[in-house]
Amino acid sequence: MTSAAGRVGAGLAPARDARPIRPGERIHVVGAAGAGASGAAILAVHSGASVTGCDAGGPSPYTAALEAAGITVATGHSPGHVTTPPSPDRLAVTKALTAIDPDHPELRSARDLGIPLEPWQQMVADAAVGRRLIGVAGTHGKSTTAGWLVHALTAAGQDPSAFVGALLPAALTGGLPATARWGQGSAFVVEADEYAGNFDPYRPEVAVLTNAEWDHPDVFPDRDAVTVAFATWLSGLPVGATIVANVGDPGVEAVLDRLLDRPIHVVAYALVDTSPGRGGYLRGIRERYATPVGPAAALLARIVTADRDGTTLEVFGLDELAGAASIRLATAGRQNAANALGVIGAASVLGVPSDAIPAAVGDFHGVGRRLERKGEAGGVVVYDDYGHHPTAIRETLLAIRQREPGRRVWAVYEPLTYHRTAAMLDAFADVLATADAVAVADIWAGRDPDTTITSAAELAEAVARRRPEIEVVAPGDVDATADALADRARPGDAVLVMGGGRSYRIGERLLERLEDR
Repeated sequence: MTSAAGRVGAGLAPARDARPIRPGERIHVVGAAGAGASGAAILAVHSGASVTGCDAGGPSPYTAALEAAGITVATGHSPGHVTTPPSPDRLAVTKALTAIDPDHPELRSARDLGIPLEPWQQMVADAAVGRRLIGVAGTHGKSTTAGWLVHALTAAGQDPSAFVGALLPAALTGGLPATARWGQGSAFVVEADEYAGNFDPYRPEVAVLTNAEWDHPDVFPDRDAVTVAFATWLSGLPVGATIVANVGDPGVEAVLDRLLDRPIHVVAYALVDTSPGRGGYLRGIRERYATPVGPAAALLARIVTADRDGTTLEVFGLDELAGAASIRLATAGRQNAANALGVIGAASVLGVPSDAIPAAVGDFHGVGRRLERKGEAGGVVVYDDYGHHPTAIRETLLAIRQREPGRRVWAVYEPLTYHRTAAMLDAFADVLATADAVAVADIWAGRDPDTTITSAAELAEAVARRRPEIEVVAPGDVDATADALADRARPGDAVLVMGGGRSYRIGERLLERLEDR
């Protein structure tokens, strides 16, 4: 199943120490319309580079921000993007492209001319030189947590820069929604993705680890491989760095156990079901995750109330003299409550006063495609989410039931890659079967060379076997799926669209159809 392990990133330069982007440095971004590469391109422009880009897919939800930054994105690929004078000083590339097309014409031309080929994450790291780098990592929740931290630091007046793998709202970017923010403060927040070593260029002073679970079966054969990847990256943090870690997650616990002999600081946080009492539990956490520099800081919270308007936390350890703090979140779901704790821990490390944290954290409403409410038509409310792992789908379904109580919930899923769907088919079927109705769109192949190992119909059949009493359909591509939903959804339903690829089109088209009927 780990067929891509040797192909992803092949031919690209390995991660190196970050260096400042030179004024006027010419950088060409291949695949610039993607969430990550677009943010990297915007940050490079703010750093003084002259940036061009291209993308075979044409316009995307991220290209408007590129155009606003003065970056021209050509549709399609051509050697001329590299060979036409003046040639770029380097190419920034999405690693997955090397697995899909190792003989890509622009990459081949760059090699012929001796032009460096680097992953776009290296460009982000270079843009952050001279700032205080904060890396947010984890199998799930890293986009939400990174965006939330950017929001909190901005609310606290720190004016951070950032790369986040989801659209930040215009109110936060100061322009159009984008995956990048440029500020004048010292903090620079980056979403640090574990896939194929994407986070290797980042050496943060503060790292947040939300969870660690098996994913990306094309490069990680099992959970142990994921644990090793996170631990190896975190072992490269500078002496005296701080790890803000969700120790309520078994995978994070396994990662930390490999690091506790290192001279690092640890902020151990966890969501608990009961009050930790008079402090003994906090002391136990501090001792359990102590390192050579001293005991860990401990931050615990329990959910007091959860309703359609948000979640109330009782937080312990933020300010021991003041006692437990009550923090009202605008977000829904247990996973987001845990994400909030990671933000609180990181914000505290970064100097946000404890009495300012509740307000800075509490009015965050999310980032793009993370339980994003797209609209309502014909009595049907439509949400969009990037969830593409069984755990993420489970938590998002629970969150939408909190947000939309009493509604019949459609789980609509465009599976992201054949290899993930095949490896986790039973787990996907289990969680999708907890919805009230299910639609499975055609699988988005992405970087997969083998599209025969499973199918949307096979997943739909597995769901139907588990819940024969609910409606389960596999209508076809994203347009056909939207059309099928328009015929089946009824007033009072909540439709939750999940997946990568082009799944965002399902919600958009569905709303258009519902408005016309």
